[in-house]
Amino acid sequence: MTDPLIDSGIVVVDKPGGMTSHDVVSRLRRFFKTKKVGHAGTLDPMATGVLVLGIGRGTKLLAHFVAHDKTYAATIRLGQATTTEDAEGELVSEADASSLSDDALRTAIGELTGTIMQVPSKVSAIKVNGRRAHELVREGVEFELDPREITVFSFDVLDIRRHGSLVDVDVRVHCSSGTYIRAIARDLGAKLGVGGHLIALRRETVGSFTLDSARTLEQLEEAPEFSMSLDEAMQRAWPTFDVTAAEYEALAMGKWLEPHGLEGVQAAVGPDGRVVALVAEKGKRLSTVFVARPSTL
Repeated sequence: MTDPLIDSGIVVVDKPGGMTSHDVVSRLRRFFKTKKVGHAGTLDPMATGVLVLGIGRGTKLLAHFVAHDKTYAATIRLGQATTTEDAEGELVSEADASSLSDDALRTAIGELTGTIMQVPSKVSAIKVNGRRAHELVREGVEFELDPREITVFSFDVLDIRRHGSLVDVDVRVHCSSGTYIRAIARDLGAKLGVGGHLIALRRETVGSFTLDSARTLEQLEEAPEFSMSLDEAMQRAWPTFDVTAAEYEALAMGKWLEPHGLEGVQAAVGPDGRVVALVAEKGKRLSTVFVARPSTL
């Protein structure tokens, strides 16, 4: 019997700078000769690094990857603030940051580490009354965004470079989903009283997906192959537990099972080694979160 997921998979791309995430989707549609391509978590055009894409039924799985934590390498410039909180915006303020001490910098970084409230960047895809925030910014519409709880698991200084009145700080940030690194740059500059913005950003990980498994667009154009099958992706990204053939069939139909004492989302693997669904327990039911191989497929 042919596997219904044979034409579905996950592709991890090392996105180049100067391209939107949608540009990458368009390229993969051409490489893989299918319209069923999507990405998990937008990267700004300026940013490079890990962009997780789904092909075929893999597009249905992407929403579950978005919630995973991420790691970024970034360079924050202190002494200047911009309209977009990154190097592509217009300068709105300048200050002399040359007297900033390393201790003051590390203290401010400490205050932006842990579980904190962050006001998202206005040049983001967050919706305000049905409109994207970045669209409203371009139109000159005034609005405010509510702060959101995020977690910065670690915020490490890699290097500090001083030139004139400016200070460039190379950092690595491990954070929860929904964290805006440009907002971290903005807030760090504000805490230090000199303004700040992002001048470089590279995403190194999305959950268990890393740059080690990422391929360039040039490599994919030459050999359009999945980075991994959906089975491999789900068993890599979530804990697994085995189900019987009868349980497999029930989950494939979207039915719930008796609880197994599971914690969090897990991948249910059948006797054939294939994942039938992502599942989670709620109350006295073990229910499907995402059915990889529905009985109707």
